[in-house]
Amino acid sequence: MLQLTVNALRDLAPIIVVIAFFQIVVLRQPFPDLLSVLIGLLCVIVGLTLFIQGLESGLFPLGEALAQGFAQKGSAIVLLTFGFCLGFGTTIAEPALIAVAAEAADVAAQAGAIVDSDRARTSYALELRIVVAVSVGAAIVLGILRILKGWPIHRLIIGGYLLVTALTVFAPAEIVGVAYDSGGVTTSTITVPLVTALGVGLATSIRGRNPMVDGFGLIAFASLTPMICVLAYGMVTS
Repeated sequence: MLQLTVNALRDLAPIIVVIAFFQIVVLRQPFPDLLSVLIGLLCVIVGLTLFIQGLESGLFPLGEALAQGFAQKGSAIVLLTFGFCLGFGTTIAEPALIAVAAEAADVAAQAGAIVDSDRARTSYALELRIVVAVSVGAAIVLGILRILKGWPIHRLIIGGYLLVTALTVFAPAEIVGVAYDSGGVTTSTITVPLVTALGVGLATSIRGRNPMVDGFGLIAFASLTPMICVLAYGMVTS
């Protein structure tokens, strides 16, 4: 635990140095309520330490155990269903996605894209969250299929971004920024380690798969597919 605390402090050191430099040297202002800042910094260090400990002792072993269990069961349908539910369930409740969807609904109402009412904004935000959550679930399914089939990841990623580029040309301008941001807010602190461990564990359990080559890449799909689906959603609803 002590080593994890030291590592957390080391990881935070560049951020602390940058903030302190600009606050003291550039702005030449004292820190407002220095005691609260120091207490907050201590909480961040402790929280990051506990988070890393939780990943190493809980989520990573859980993901690998799930992957090995599914591999031994030999049912691809069950594995793919679990992957979709994992992606959908963790994304639909993601706080960052909720915030982005709510902000997008407000902007759409102000721009006249939807009716300026609480009900319309709530409906728009919920639809956007569902689209993104379904796309992340589909991304996990695609990533698992890639591991099972041994598909080269570069072809899927390149093809996906070419599709994003093409859709950007035809999608309404109002939805493009939201679509791009949705790809970044879908990977939560719980989803990333669990899905990564699932991919690595699955690649380890399947004969002929290299964990370094085949085990990673699920998160890339989870960031890519929301952009495609939200752009398509914008084109359909427009």
